[in-house]
Amino acid sequence: MNHFADHFSAASDDYARYRPVYPTSLFETLAGHAPGPGLAWDCATGNGQAALGLARHFRRVYASDASAQQIREAKTHPHIEYRVAAAEHSGLDDASVDLITVAQALHWFDHDAFYREARRVARPGALIAAWTYVLLDISPDINAAVSQLHGDILGDWWPAERRHVDNGYRDLPFPFETVDLPAFVMTARWSLNDLLGYLQTWSATRRYRQQLGHDPVGHITAQLHSFWGPAETCREVRWPLTLLAGRVHKTPD
Repeated sequence: MNHFADHFSAASDDYARYRPVYPTSLFETLAGHAPGPGLAWDCATGNGQAALGLARHFRRVYASDASAQQIREAKTHPHIEYRVAAAEHSGLDDASVDLITVAQALHWFDHDAFYREARRVARPGALIAAWTYVLLDISPDINAAVSQLHGDILGDWWPAERRHVDNGYRDLPFPFETVDLPAFVMTARWSLNDLLGYLQTWSATRRYRQQLGHDPVGHITAQLHSFWGPAETCREVRWPLTLLAGRVHKTPD
C-alpha cells in the first residue's frame, strides 16, 4: 500500500457522527449516467457515507479506504464490500467498474497513479465523479465566525493539499472526457452542538489542538452561541458541492 497522509483515523468516530450526508439526487444522477448498475467503486470511502448512497442504485459497491480505522466506523450494508486499500491499488478486476466516486478526498491522492488505476478497472464508458465542498452557509453572522476560524485562526494549520478544496478543485488534473451534470447542494438540520462537533472534525482543528494544547474552536464559541440563540434550536446548513465528472478511457485523453 502506498504511504498516505492520515488526517482522519484518530477522529474517525467523530467523523462518522458529525459529517453531513450527501443528497440522494446526486447518487440518482450518477447512477443514471453510468453504463450499468453492476459495480460502483467508492474510493477513499471514509465512514462509507457515499457508499451507502450508491448502494441504493448498484448491485455491488466496493468501498475502499487506506484507513482501517475509518473502515471500522463504516455502516454495514448487504450491497457494500468494505476493503482497506490505497486509492492507487484497489484490488479490483480489470474492466469491472461502472462508476468510480471520490467524495471529498481527490486532493489527497497521487493523481497519476490513481488515474491509471481508474482506467484499469473501468468498463468501457464508465463514469468517474469526484466532488468537494468548502465552507457551510447558515447565516451571515455565523458564516463570518466560521470563516474566521477557517482562515484567520487555522490558516497555517491546514495540510498543503487543502488548497485544492479552497479553490474548488480548479487546479487538480482531471484527464477525462467531461460530462456536464447539474449543481448539487448538501443540506442538514443542525443544532449548535452539531456544528461545534463538525468543526472539531477539521484536520486543521486537530493539528492545532495537538500542537498548541488548546481548542481553536473555543475562539469563536461565544460568538456562535450569541448568534445561534438556544443551542438546541435546529438551523438549516448548506454546502454547495463542486463536482467533476467524466468518462474513463483506457489511455489519456
